[in-house]
Amino acid sequence: MCGIVAGVAQRSSIVPALLEGLKRLEYRGYDSCGVAVLQQHGAPRRIRTLARVQALETEVRAADLNGSTGIAHTRWATHGMPAIANAHPIFSGDQIAVVHNGIIENHEALREALIAQGYEFASQTDTEIIAHLIHSHYCGDLLAAVHNAIRVLKGAYAIAVICKDEPQRVIGARQGSPLVVGLGADGAFLASDTFALARCASRFIYLEDGDIADLLRGDVRIVERDGGPVVRDVRTVAEQPANADLGAYRHYMQKEIFEQPLAVARTVPHLHSLDATLFGTADPVAFAGIDSVLMLGCGTSYFSALTARAWFESIAGIAAHAELSSEYRYRDYVPQRGTLVVPISQSGETADTLAALRYAQSLGEERTLTICNVAASAMVRQSRWAFVTQAGPEIGVASTKAFTTQLVALFLLALTIGRQRGRLNAAQTAALLRQLVGLPDALRGALAREPQIMAWAQELHRKDHALFIGRGLHYPIALEGALKMKEISYIHAEGYPAGELKHGPLALVTDAMPVIVTAPNDILLEKLKSNMQEVRARGGQLYVIADANTHLASAPGVRLIWMPDYYGVLSPLLHVVAFQLLAYHVACLRGTDVDKPRNLAKSVTVE
Repeated sequence: MCGIVAGVAQRSSIVPALLEGLKRLEYRGYDSCGVAVLQQHGAPRRIRTLARVQALETEVRAADLNGSTGIAHTRWATHGMPAIANAHPIFSGDQIAVVHNGIIENHEALREALIAQGYEFASQTDTEIIAHLIHSHYCGDLLAAVHNAIRVLKGAYAIAVICKDEPQRVIGARQGSPLVVGLGADGAFLASDTFALARCASRFIYLEDGDIADLLRGDVRIVERDGGPVVRDVRTVAEQPANADLGAYRHYMQKEIFEQPLAVARTVPHLHSLDATLFGTADPVAFAGIDSVLMLGCGTSYFSALTARAWFESIAGIAAHAELSSEYRYRDYVPQRGTLVVPISQSGETADTLAALRYAQSLGEERTLTICNVAASAMVRQSRWAFVTQAGPEIGVASTKAFTTQLVALFLLALTIGRQRGRLNAAQTAALLRQLVGLPDALRGALAREPQIMAWAQELHRKDHALFIGRGLHYPIALEGALKMKEISYIHAEGYPAGELKHGPLALVTDAMPVIVTAPNDILLEKLKSNMQEVRARGGQLYVIADANTHLASAPGVRLIWMPDYYGVLSPLLHVVAFQLLAYHVACLRGTDVDKPRNLAKSVTVE
């Protein structure tokens, strides 16, 4: 969830690269940031702030902070509230400086042991334990000190460490949290992801769990957990466009909502054949024998799995299960032959989902297929197969285009398995593919409803609570709509299956509780109308996103926005766009930080 940038420059100051990397990591979310550098002689110098990276940059320039070796960090608070004392880099005396992503699970016992050795703690962080441990082991070789320190750590970590006695050296180590080495013309670097180093490196080494990287000026070597040398592949990664120009948009989230037609068009490949080769295998019939799908995800990715569950059942004719990664990984799950495990993640580094994937593999589930927006992510590398969506970098913390492109990938997978199993004939397959190819235009039609949605936002932004309801394929869309509302507007919002209202949630319905409805023109429409009547009979106020020809009518207490014609099994993608826009405009009226909502991070790399 936090962001690391570190490095050793060969000819110039490392500071510009550190600050540029932090700016590129802002999309992950953070509540403090800082930088520390080493010069040829003397203790490390650091600057930390609870403000944004831009403010940090101003302070760094005012202090004339320069040096060829340094570490930098954006922190999302876990151990210890956002405070300068808890902001990274964390020091041990004037000798060791550390930045750290992850959570050390045995921090209490280690803290007590270090206090007994005479160490004093200036912060509430588990990171300070790492700094003091390294200091306690330091005898002139920073690599050896880090190696000995991490042997006693339990939990997840990615760290970068510098020492005043070795001013041209950075040590990095990882276990459970991502860390990459970047190789560039002006030095060697460490970062949480390649995007942070796109301006200063084009060749990357993806560290594996247990790896320790030793960065010297002009040289990098890697050792494994046992201390032996290891060679990791060096990969060339083309710079991803940052899409940093907001253009006519106020926020990245708004821009990314409107990028969805293009993102979907890029994700839908030019299909010459519909077979398993779409998913990273050379074998067209690699999915033969698959008779169930287990999808793993967190947050929005979990809701994409819930949506796709119905596609796998109705289109592919196989059993489908959607599991929250954080729950699945601790269950005594009973594996079944013929199961395809599908982890879903925007970043491909989501800690719970990555751990859930590894848990499934430990149970003998060998057929794994990651759906992800980052080709070089840990999840893609861990899986046998992968489908990389083409959403492009998503800067806003609240996911939008990553969600819709995940749904496209899952729909293609359902079609592929359905075709392979003989559930779809050529005509049915062609009809569904035409619908998929036409989806970008249909999304543009949904986006055209923005003016009416803005009018709703004028009413809803004064509310403190909201219910979102839907049925069938659209129940997960109600969940996603509620999630978006709470994420960025801070309105308490909950999503429910409409048929469950009478089993409890109706107790909440008053004229002060808006009920927001996704109403497609499908076979459950009449049932949904009855649920809406239950709300109206109790004085509830309905806000209905309805397909054309649903024969609903505006009335006192019933507000309608008409969507394009019903888009069949892909209609959830149109309705979710309306909910994204609604949450966005409500948040704008409430004056929240839309792109960086409080307490949240983009890439959740801790449990």
